[in-house]
Amino acid sequence: MTLRERYERVLERVREAEFHARGSVGGVRLMAVTKTIEEPVIAGAIEAGVRLLGENRVQELARKRSALDLTGCEMHLIGHLQSNKTALAVQCADMIQSVDSIRVARAISAECVKQNREMPVLLEVNIGRDPAKFGFLPEETQAALAEIAAFPGTLIRGLMTVPPFLEENARTKKFFSQMFSLFLDIQGKKMDNISMDVLSMGMSGDFELAIAEGSNLVRVGSAIFGDREYR
Repeated sequence: MTLRERYERVLERVREAEFHARGSVGGVRLMAVTKTIEEPVIAGAIEAGVRLLGENRVQELARKRSALDLTGCEMHLIGHLQSNKTALAVQCADMIQSVDSIRVARAISAECVKQNREMPVLLEVNIGRDPAKFGFLPEETQAALAEIAAFPGTLIRGLMTVPPFLEENARTKKFFSQMFSLFLDIQGKKMDNISMDVLSMGMSGDFELAIAEGSNLVRVGSAIFGDREYR
């Protein structure tokens, strides 16, 4: 299959999953994750219709933004943000999906003030309580949201998660379901300065299950670009 065909097939699957879950389509955004993907291939994806891109590393995001015509597109940072890369992230990203600590949020806020801009952010939740992963534990999330909401320049838009990799769909479904419950609980509290409208979860191997459990932004890499070659 060509890149265009793979993208269109994934988009079709997203729409089918959304219609099955909600009876309508158009509310779920499809992100093409461009980790390790070179600029000419990304340009082909944009030509095929991709409008939302996700990068794991700040330097790669900055390089690709400068090399590509991203008119009408957004590029989000979805990987862990190191403190020494915060200024570049705030300068180049359209959203930072991976706010995984108060320290990171405070650094983003300080850079937003310096650069006189606002940054939409998602809080990353460690829903599987994996000690090897970044993110807030579920029971920490609401208090973290309330604290970060007071930081100037940060616009809290929702939550993001990367659940543990599991072979059993039933266990993955449980984590997605827990995330959606947390998302709805926080949304219902109508906390000041928080727009809880984005729930980013689901990747190439499980995005349909994530949509069924409430995700409205899925992050898909290999199903669009093919298997990655890591250098």
